[in-house]
Amino acid sequence: MQPLAERLRPRTLDAYIGQEHLVGEGRVLAKAVESGQLPSMILWGPPGVGKTSLAQLLARSLDRPFYELSAINAGVKDVREVIDKATKQRFFDAHAPVLFIDEIHRFSKSQQDALLAAVERGVVVLIGATTENPSFEVIPALLSRAQVYVLKPLERDQLEQLVRDALTRDEFLRKQHLTVKQFESLLRYSGGDARKLYNALELVAQQLGSDGGEIDNALVDRVIQNNLSRYDKNGEQHYDIVSAFIKSIRGSDPNGALYWLARMLAGGEDIKFIGRRLVISASEDIGLANPNALLMATTCMQAIQQVGMPEARIILSQATVYLATSLKSSGSYAAINAAMAEVKRSGDLPVPLHLRNAPTKLMKQLDYGKDYQYAHAHPGNFVEQDFAPEQLGRPVFYTPQANPTEAAIRERLQHWWPARYPKEE
Repeated sequence: MQPLAERLRPRTLDAYIGQEHLVGEGRVLAKAVESGQLPSMILWGPPGVGKTSLAQLLARSLDRPFYELSAINAGVKDVREVIDKATKQRFFDAHAPVLFIDEIHRFSKSQQDALLAAVERGVVVLIGATTENPSFEVIPALLSRAQVYVLKPLERDQLEQLVRDALTRDEFLRKQHLTVKQFESLLRYSGGDARKLYNALELVAQQLGSDGGEIDNALVDRVIQNNLSRYDKNGEQHYDIVSAFIKSIRGSDPNGALYWLARMLAGGEDIKFIGRRLVISASEDIGLANPNALLMATTCMQAIQQVGMPEARIILSQATVYLATSLKSSGSYAAINAAMAEVKRSGDLPVPLHLRNAPTKLMKQLDYGKDYQYAHAHPGNFVEQDFAPEQLGRPVFYTPQANPTEAAIRERLQHWWPARYPKEE
């Protein structure tokens, strides 16, 4: 028997719950269906919010052939076979079929390159689904040819509606005459993920049996705890566990971090996923308090790909302990967030003339590069001048934090830029 989540996949866009900002009346994907013109796109959002269902519904609404690949087990050969099949099935002015690639962020550059020509020629309409930021995981050439749509976590009322619909629409649950007295535990275990919600509901329904009955928080807690390994098949706790892993590193607890690392390894987590999280943590949580942390994490990332499991667990352990026991600083993380917020606020301000490149005579006549002072020609390789747009004055985005490395940085900044970084009295 199919899992409940598969049995309840919506068959029409009208039955699709959530993502009204994309599929609601007059919204971008609703308009695409109305016009019959479907662009290639990347659907970016957390697990269980309907990325696969949305791709299937878009293809069905426009009566397009639908091909599906999973980046976990598909290679370049599989991509080319689908593209070849799509090419042979197109006749005259027939619309391009939809090629859906789940977890497209797991595709290598060569696999993504294999897609590029087919997308450019319109042989297929690509719909990629990803839980990772596509700016980092999808090659620029492919990303420039696709629209990125962000899918939002499901709200409480939407999750409750999914449960009510399941009890009335599913042919098996309907016979059990189930009622839900309390939703809190079901929603907590789901974490906004419809698939996890359906899995939890199905486990509870099986526990109650054919006689049915009432579902409350105590029952859900008892059933889920007794069936946690089954409930978590396919790594559905993946995001909760990696969150605990990173927070343990940030909190300087190597033992907690090692426990969650072991949980991920025992559950078959992709070691490259763990490595990427260590690299991010090295900058986000440690940063300039210990610049060697990023070197350690980057080297770890390279080493685990060369060695593989089971030995990669030792390398991951070394990096985890190093990061957890390192001094911490979020200075660089806070600095780029502040700078990005300023860019959003003030827009694309012009580059000051003295900072512009002047490779041609005309540019020099227009004062490009005029009055720029070459720092290395001055004592201490420093000369005071403005490097930000005139409208911003001399902004301060970076504030050194309290650790030995950044204390030395603060002293240099106070020497160079006393107005921005005044000494404490």
